[in-house]
Amino acid sequence: MTKKKPHILFLFSDTGGGHRAAADAITEALALEFDDALTTEMVDFLKDYAPPPYNQLPRFYPEMVKLPELWGVGYKISDGRPQARLVTSTLWPYVRNAARRLVREHPADLLVSVHPVGNSFFLKALGKNRPPFITVVTDMVTTHALWYDQRADLIIVPTRIAFERAVEYHMAPEKIFIAGQPISERHSRPELDKVALREKFGWPSDKFTILLVGGGDGMGPLAETARAIDESGLDVNQVIVTGRNARLKDYLETLSWENPTFLYGFTTDMPEFMRAANAIVTKAGPGTIAEALVAGLPVILYAKLPGQEDGNVTFVESAGVGVWAPDPLKVVRTLTRWICRADEREQVVENCRSAARPQSSRIIARLIASRLGLIDHDSVLEGIGQA
Repeated sequence: MTKKKPHILFLFSDTGGGHRAAADAITEALALEFDDALTTEMVDFLKDYAPPPYNQLPRFYPEMVKLPELWGVGYKISDGRPQARLVTSTLWPYVRNAARRLVREHPADLLVSVHPVGNSFFLKALGKNRPPFITVVTDMVTTHALWYDQRADLIIVPTRIAFERAVEYHMAPEKIFIAGQPISERHSRPELDKVALREKFGWPSDKFTILLVGGGDGMGPLAETARAIDESGLDVNQVIVTGRNARLKDYLETLSWENPTFLYGFTTDMPEFMRAANAIVTKAGPGTIAEALVAGLPVILYAKLPGQEDGNVTFVESAGVGVWAPDPLKVVRTLTRWICRADEREQVVENCRSAARPQSSRIIARLIASRLGLIDHDSVLEGIGQA
């Protein structure tokens, strides 16, 4: 009889693009590392299982984050072990049937959560005789208490600061592992140099090239920042990615531009865009920051979501991989300095490469597989220097 392959269930939600991207990156790494030795499945637990109105959160998330200060207040007052316990205990009677139905309809040999909201509910729904449960924290630094449930078998975090926060929330240190932010394999395998990539996309190859990104939903003052750069007198290429914000892309297409300016909506070419650029102007999303570091791309953060992205700004500045520039004039000043002071910019590039974790997804895949007995756990720990 053929032995059944172990099956892994990934729990995510499209509240922001980072959670799905993280799950995709890990499943890709599992396939690359272990071929067809296991099977994987992804479930958007909010959209597919949560009772109303919570099943509408993925739909309304882009509108909710347009009120960043209100979002930040909600984030901060709900953060902390007592608050998290109150939230989960209050909501449990309302969501328990949905949580139990999900785990019943998607039996798995191991579960991986890449989202903070459902962890405690799923662990409770699974009961005592359950498969291993692993949490992959996809917030970089300022991690919410809901990420951390002591019943989880493993907590994988992206940074040392996230490790320390997990310990503060009474997680057992031996359960916590630092592996970096999960990113797609394409970000780790450059195939062409900057000139060749610019020629591929039809961009002038001899100009300083700025990549402007607003996240998957095109959030932040992207239009104002792009206009300020264009009107600054800098001789540059602008590559603007508006994500799923079709209205913003349509608006930008109506404008006249002094510099070569290239507009894209949602695209799968971001790994090559980053390799082709000289600097990135972006909101402080953890996935984009991690991808930029692997590309050796200096980072200008022009917007953040209060709460979970506050610490990302601190991380970028303290690691010397970029700057916080929350208004268009500061963005222009930083770009001007980096263009005029090539040595300074090259130091930032080197800092990016030093801070990068290009093997993060592969390491996470190995940690997951070790819980299924596909690889020796101690050898994984030795490989990441966490024996």
